[in-house]
Amino acid sequence: MTDKTSVVVAQVAGPAVEKGEEAVTTAARPAEPRSVKVRLEGVTRSYPGPDGGAVVALQDVDLAVREGEFVAIVGPSGCGKSTLLRLVAGLQETTSGTIDRHHSGSARPDTAMVFQDHALFPWRTVLRNVTFGLENRGTPKREAWEIAARELQKLGLTGFASAYPHQLSGGMKQRVGIARALASDAEILLMDEPLGALDAQTRTVLQDQILDLRKADPSLTCLYVTHAIDEAVFLADRIILMTARPGRVKEEVAVDLGAGRDSSVRGTAAFAKLAQDIWEHLRSEVEAAMQQESARSSP
Repeated sequence: MTDKTSVVVAQVAGPAVEKGEEAVTTAARPAEPRSVKVRLEGVTRSYPGPDGGAVVALQDVDLAVREGEFVAIVGPSGCGKSTLLRLVAGLQETTSGTIDRHHSGSARPDTAMVFQDHALFPWRTVLRNVTFGLENRGTPKREAWEIAARELQKLGLTGFASAYPHQLSGGMKQRVGIARALASDAEILLMDEPLGALDAQTRTVLQDQILDLRKADPSLTCLYVTHAIDEAVFLADRIILMTARPGRVKEEVAVDLGAGRDSSVRGTAAFAKLAQDIWEHLRSEVEAAMQQESARSSP
């Protein structure tokens, strides 16, 4: 797939830009191109439909994610965003097309996933939830505990290491899920709407914490699914806009808000303008998805 990271809005499919519309702005390319960690080419995924036909969730998706890149995927409900993550994770198989994960050759796992639901084990303490993946890989107990404690400290959960999930708030449970994924030290971090079920204030705090994690580890490679445009703009280097089902890549948006951005960027004119521009490009797809849902529910 052609590298479009230098373009703030690069149209991949859909109508051409009309004469007189605002010109596309550009962002500087990195001095040294980073290696591709995962590449999708012509990926299609379909499921058996209720009427015996096929429901196509994703169709002909091309996407490349480079090492150290944080890529957000935004699109209407039902467009295959979560399916795409599950395909990259190897939890599902493509109907057609290829997914290549470029492993460094180390003992690190390919992927780690943070689900919409925290998916914690209720009988394990916070610490032992975080060590779960490490234990399965045969990491010595003391080393696993040290790694888990470090990740819990990053997310402000040190004082809750001995607590059980039922004793935590929703936001704390999600932080444990993130800590567990980070503890695995996977090549690619996959995050499927990890903040979607949280209240606005908690979501804002966790967005800040995820941004801090990015700054602390510039090599972190992440595919991040969200419905929230402002969240994608705040966190991502690049945003992939998806069409209504069947999900295709409609546009790519490079976020040029500075590598050292912090929470104050939310109040800037550049942030507001980029979020509004993305909504204008996505609105027709959201409306199309609503029409699909309405037609499906009609008698």
